[in-house]
Amino acid sequence: MTRNEWWRGAVIYQVYPRSYADTNGDGVGDLPGIIAKLDYIASLGVDAIWISPFFKSPMDDFGYDISDYRDVDPLFGNLEDFDHLLARAHELGLKVMIDQVLSHTSAQHQWFLDSRESRDNDKADWYVWADANPDGTPPNNWLSIFGGGAWQWEPRRQQYYLHNFLASQPDLNFHNPEVQQAVLDNVEFWLAKGVDGLRLDAINFCFHDAQLRDNPAKPVEARQGRGFSEDNPYAFQYHYYNNTQPENLAFLERLRALMDRYPGTAALGEISSEDSLATMAEYTEAGRLHMGYSFELLTNDYSAGYVRQTVETLESRVANGWPCWSVSNHDVVRVATRWAQGQASDEQCKMLTAMVCSLRGSVCLYQGEELALEEADIPFEQLQDPYGIAFWPNFKGRDGCRTPMPWQADVPNAGFSDATPWLPVPDSHRARSVDQQDADPNSVLHSFRRFLKWRQQHPALNVGSIDFLDAPEPVLLFVREHNGERMLCGFNLGAEPISLDFEPLGPAQTVLSDHGLRGAQCEGNVLAFPAYGVFFARLA
Repeated sequence: MTRNEWWRGAVIYQVYPRSYADTNGDGVGDLPGIIAKLDYIASLGVDAIWISPFFKSPMDDFGYDISDYRDVDPLFGNLEDFDHLLARAHELGLKVMIDQVLSHTSAQHQWFLDSRESRDNDKADWYVWADANPDGTPPNNWLSIFGGGAWQWEPRRQQYYLHNFLASQPDLNFHNPEVQQAVLDNVEFWLAKGVDGLRLDAINFCFHDAQLRDNPAKPVEARQGRGFSEDNPYAFQYHYYNNTQPENLAFLERLRALMDRYPGTAALGEISSEDSLATMAEYTEAGRLHMGYSFELLTNDYSAGYVRQTVETLESRVANGWPCWSVSNHDVVRVATRWAQGQASDEQCKMLTAMVCSLRGSVCLYQGEELALEEADIPFEQLQDPYGIAFWPNFKGRDGCRTPMPWQADVPNAGFSDATPWLPVPDSHRARSVDQQDADPNSVLHSFRRFLKWRQQHPALNVGSIDFLDAPEPVLLFVREHNGERMLCGFNLGAEPISLDFEPLGPAQTVLSDHGLRGAQCEGNVLAFPAYGVFFARLA
């Protein structure tokens, strides 16, 4: 691995700025708050931080609707604050990745304000506009992820515009070369500032089918999955035409060529397509994205067999590409709740961190995962997320995973803010606050730090190959190998102890127990796992 490939095997800590730390007393986290906590982040043993959007925005989708790509929203601070954050992170040895939302803008972006005025201005073709059908209906059957049709009528032009997300998030027309160049110019603004990487939001949504063909219907039995259920009509279609178009590959190559002019930078693409693993493999081929991640481990599916099938499927398809795995982020129910077997368990959360950090690839860990925070139950009257408000009560939206970080148990708002926070701090999170866990050597937080430090000492876990071994449910077994180091990794995903017959993989093996986790015992040909136990051994 070269020095410029810091991202290969990196552990990336996702910071959701609104909910990390508030320094100006408005109840919303900000960039100075992140700066104040960088020493804490560095203490975790992570390699990089990914900061969710902090750019100018009306905040209809909490920053994923950008009105100015080159400035900081006053809610979060200013460009000088970002420069300070970047410099301090680098002093601490942390790489900095920022979100880039390329496929759409805010409806308040000047590009869109110009584009909507007429059909013949210089931005007229910068968004996806289409005439109505003869009966006034939208040009096709495409749907928005956030509910309802994906087309919004604009009376100034007497045309519809496309929005794959909120109506206030119009989609850019990437078939227009001027749009591509303008987007790349915005990206270069941040590369020139010295950021180390980009997390590319919804990167497979940049291009749409130029013929505007209807998406085919999905049979009832196929509607579950990909994070959608039948209460959202988005699940009723195969989304073959409103995203993941072949023209996107050439754009990714242009983006990569730009990033190659800034050595040491890396691009991580978020991919959600009908076959996300196939798209990940395609998008991370040589000359495209450095890394890709999808939602396969962000679903409710929880079993050793599912994890193995997911990783092996990707491994069978990927060539030179590199995956990035995550089990929590700002869009899904927290893993401590989603994969809980009964009540959220500290031991299960410790094991899950070790498991995902032992897979081949890089890792994104979401703020609060190091504390084993469970999903917050937000009452309807306190919801902020338009997605949750639209689909209440079957789907409660994304607010439950976005509540403020609990820093101190016994102070107002758990030390997040002196003011009423934008989302409430659950009482249950106070018991898992940073100060409480710092004081407990057996806490999830201390386990998180110990394991990440231990992982750094084993190149096989960072960049090695992976080969799975057969094991009964709920045990996951695989071997990582790099430059002669062969490591056997085992995880009991279940809440009960389990023993299995096990044939050692060589004439000798050295059981590794200095990872600080609940370890399995190997006696002869019997491998005995405690509940949520792990097993690491160096193979001869």
